[in-house]
Amino acid sequence: MSLIHLVILSPFLLAILVPFAHKYFKSIHTGWFAFVLPLVLFIYFLQFLSTTMNGETYTSTMKWIPSIGIDFVVYLDGLGLLFALLITGIGALVVLYSIYYLSKEKEALNTFYVYLLMFMGAMLGVVLSDNLLVMYSFWELTSISSFLLISYWYHREKSRYGAQKSMLITVFGGLAMLAGIILLYLMTGSFSIRENIANVDVITSHELFVPALLLFLLGAFTKSAQFPFHIWLPDAMEAPTPVSAYLHSATMVKAGIYLVARMSPVFAGAPEWFWLVSGFGIVTLFWGSFSAVKQTDLKAILAFSTVSQLGLIMSLLGIGSAAAHYDYIGENAYTIATLAAVFHLINHATFKGSLFMVVGIVDHETGTRDIRKLGGLMNLMPITFTLAIIGTFSMAGLPPFNGFLSKEMFFTGMLQATEIGAWNMETLGMVFPVLAWIASVFTFIYSMVLVFKTFTGKYQPEKLDKKPHEAPIGMLIPPIILASLVVIFGFFPMLLKGVIEPALYSILPSNVLSVEVKIYHWHGFNTELFMTIGVILVGVLLYLTVAKWGKIYNWFPQRLTLNKLYDGGLVALDRGSSAFTKSHMTGFIRDYLVMIFGFMIILLGVLLFSTDAFNVNLTNVAPAGVYEVILALVMVISAVTILFVKSRLAAIIALGAVGYSISLFFVLFRAPDLALTQLIVETVSVALFLLCFYHLPELSKKMDRIRFKVTNFIISIGVGLVVIFIGLSVNSSKLFESISSYFEAASYKEAGGKNMVNVILVDFRGFDTLFEIAVLTIAAFGIYAMIKLRLADKKGGVKGESK
Repeated sequence: MSLIHLVILSPFLLAILVPFAHKYFKSIHTGWFAFVLPLVLFIYFLQFLSTTMNGETYTSTMKWIPSIGIDFVVYLDGLGLLFALLITGIGALVVLYSIYYLSKEKEALNTFYVYLLMFMGAMLGVVLSDNLLVMYSFWELTSISSFLLISYWYHREKSRYGAQKSMLITVFGGLAMLAGIILLYLMTGSFSIRENIANVDVITSHELFVPALLLFLLGAFTKSAQFPFHIWLPDAMEAPTPVSAYLHSATMVKAGIYLVARMSPVFAGAPEWFWLVSGFGIVTLFWGSFSAVKQTDLKAILAFSTVSQLGLIMSLLGIGSAAAHYDYIGENAYTIATLAAVFHLINHATFKGSLFMVVGIVDHETGTRDIRKLGGLMNLMPITFTLAIIGTFSMAGLPPFNGFLSKEMFFTGMLQATEIGAWNMETLGMVFPVLAWIASVFTFIYSMVLVFKTFTGKYQPEKLDKKPHEAPIGMLIPPIILASLVVIFGFFPMLLKGVIEPALYSILPSNVLSVEVKIYHWHGFNTELFMTIGVILVGVLLYLTVAKWGKIYNWFPQRLTLNKLYDGGLVALDRGSSAFTKSHMTGFIRDYLVMIFGFMIILLGVLLFSTDAFNVNLTNVAPAGVYEVILALVMVISAVTILFVKSRLAAIIALGAVGYSISLFFVLFRAPDLALTQLIVETVSVALFLLCFYHLPELSKKMDRIRFKVTNFIISIGVGLVVIFIGLSVNSSKLFESISSYFEAASYKEAGGKNMVNVILVDFRGFDTLFEIAVLTIAAFGIYAMIKLRLADKKGGVKGESK
């Protein structure tokens, strides 16, 4: 294992140790133990800047399942490094923020930091894995860990609802992406991202190209909350604010962005990719910004603004993919959109991360996030107000902050979209700058709502749960750092050239020979500047009159919302599955046996008879010995006895006789291991039967006449005949060579064991045995959890539940 593999896995290793640190160092906030790791990892990844700036990449391979082409291959290029720095850098600030946000006396910090570190490690695995299946494993782990983080306050119904919603939607997309990965493998025979990029000509000409493209985009759109899958993100805001600042501004929701950027060299150039990525992105941008204005919860405003900003980045990646349509692309032609996407990716992480922390401070110090109850906090919380001004003005795209620069580049990219000489963009392309401008107006409005409705206006102390005051310095340091970066990157954007340029070369197709990153404030009096001036003028007017025109939101029927569709779909699934289950799950064992045996007769009997698979040949059958005949008679007599005895004890003894007779058959057939196993199982079974039936009442003395049932008779005869014919056919004909010769030859040579049965169970069927143990382990955990919950309930309720 190389150092970089250890770096990726280190959050998981630390997550194992966190509960012990929480238990034995109660006087120290558990967050301090988690804070050091992301800080060290951030510094570690910084050393690769010189490597990627020189156009080089770093790779390292750790063998995992090489027989089927699955190895943990780390591939660190400009794009992977950019995301690794965001994951660790923002992660360190979020952990520091959480130390002051979460009380070590009131919160279960051991579980919180375990989940957070799991998520951090999973995200690093996603962005640094070259093998698509390994990336998918980490991808789904981000969904699981985010589910646990969103439901951290599990005693709240909304937290559980939001966690379930995010899990269902993102895992659905992940499964679709897995299908796309399999299709790519069928086209190229490789799970390597680099090898798939190298075989792009084979992929684009294949009939599975479009299905694979659609499945990958389904995974990306669900993860990055693109319309109409965006509905999970606002509900996920029930998570603690550090989780929102980390998952929903800088990392998890950017995973879909990363996937589109990473797979662009494979799919870019196809009109389907261009229209879907740019189209869904621009619609998401508009709908997210439009929906954010009507929200009254500060985190809800930020949630829909995140949806909108993700749509902005996605649309830019779609427009930038047009570069692959041409044979040669010169400097900056059709690449400004991709440059804007990468630049805004960084900017969004800085201003949105700081704003989430600001909202968390307001909630922490006032006890509410409802803007109808807030106001007049500017004098009481001057530092927080200053941070809010920087973050919201950058989000609104106002100078001199970094958001202004990337927004101007966004307008440039949208205007360039109308000049693409393909796909009817000369006419249809006009939709992009128009929607971009309208969405920017709404972005300006909700940005002003967020800052001025909270910090200016009338102070309403009677509506607040706490007397507001400035947050402690420890809670202010992380947003101050992020807000400082907003200002620094705004005045000195070229500081990011060494990060942005290598990432561009990872995204853009090979026909882009050179890209020079030039970011500056003044471009003269151009269309983009006038669009910005228009955004400000119209935005100010609409913000001041929002009470009048805001009634348009009431025009939308509540019954036709996507959330209603989601909830209705879950209800329909629940009712449908319940109705289907009740139709055959009657609670009677005899009904279950009828279905099982009936299905067996139909599936095996009809299939084997229709294919002439039955073949009875008794020429090679060995003669039955005296002992075998006696044992067979004993088994038959014992089985029949069970049906007629009137004592449960006698029935158990007769049943045990059948099992012990089978054990003796194994002895006669020289299979001592099977005989011993059967004897042990039979002894335990008989003992358990006796233990259970000892506490039951005696069998009734009353004789009830059992009616003859034709169905039971047909099924019993059918099962018996099918089993007999299958047994005779298996013994009479062999379609393949027996595998026993292989095990006989390989058991000692390859596994080093002389007992073939043991070797098969432990080595050749090792995964089967492992999964059986895993099932027992899961069952044990479930039983333990139920016992703990029962004990806790007796003591007065589960810890943390509201009364």
